[in-house]
Amino acid sequence: MLPRPRTATSLARLASGWAAGGIGFVVVMLGGWWFTAAVGVIVHLGLLEFFRMARFKGIRPATKTTLVAVQLLLITTQAAAGNGWPAHGVVGDVAAAVLPASGAVICGWLLLQPETGTIADIAASVFGLFYLGFLPSHWIKLRDLADPALAPNLSGSVLGSPWPWTSGLALTLLACFLIVATDIGSYAIGRRWGSRPLSPISPGKTVEGALGGVACAALVGALGGLWLGWRPGWLIGAGLGIVVSLFALVGDLTESMMKRDAGLKDSGDAIPGHGGILDRIDSYLFVPAVVYSLVTLLLPVLQPS
Repeated sequence: MLPRPRTATSLARLASGWAAGGIGFVVVMLGGWWFTAAVGVIVHLGLLEFFRMARFKGIRPATKTTLVAVQLLLITTQAAAGNGWPAHGVVGDVAAAVLPASGAVICGWLLLQPETGTIADIAASVFGLFYLGFLPSHWIKLRDLADPALAPNLSGSVLGSPWPWTSGLALTLLACFLIVATDIGSYAIGRRWGSRPLSPISPGKTVEGALGGVACAALVGALGGLWLGWRPGWLIGAGLGIVVSLFALVGDLTESMMKRDAGLKDSGDAIPGHGGILDRIDSYLFVPAVVYSLVTLLLPVLQPS
């Protein structure tokens, strides 16, 4: 049987996917304020799509206030974490205060509107701050990690490039590769053997596909653990891969649930062939907080002295 020719839509999807991946790799390598600026642009566009979905439900979120609060959260996170882990001093205190203070400001803004805000307005605004502010800010925290004990095998520059290996760079790349492995495994296994629907929220996903994604992420995680020098690297890495895969799936289904509730097929049309920004980053939202917590809290305990 002859292969089906690629349509213009599939070619656009492939091209935009490779372009997004290439740009993402570059900004991860650059790190610092370049990385923070890239995260800021992405979450700004994603937040606009989220609020668009909320307005389809008749909700009136504090859009401008939340957009500003999210950027302040990202900027203060980078300022606090930019000098290594953990962050101390006044800058760290300011970063920690932005989230609760922003929630209070959002509520105050809704109270001052000509038509007083509702519980749904407050909930959508604060959830937007959490979903596309607090959670993505952990990508910045993760990228700025500098403790060599978190990646014992790495030292020197990256393949002779100007960028030195840091634990933050290695862990950020590993987290991204685990999400990509989950997507590839879910698609390949689900398309070939998928038969049992996973959830009515996303009819295209199957139990077999989800298990395939978890297995691929576990394999990539095991290789990553050996590469980083964890002990036992394959076991800790595989466990991390499984956790990341599950939370990537939660992120995907959460965004699908919101689109279904709003009656939308895609969150937007910003990326040719892929839909909106949220459609592409949904798997990347819950993962960084989980990875950051595991590697900074549990990894030192699990590693033998």
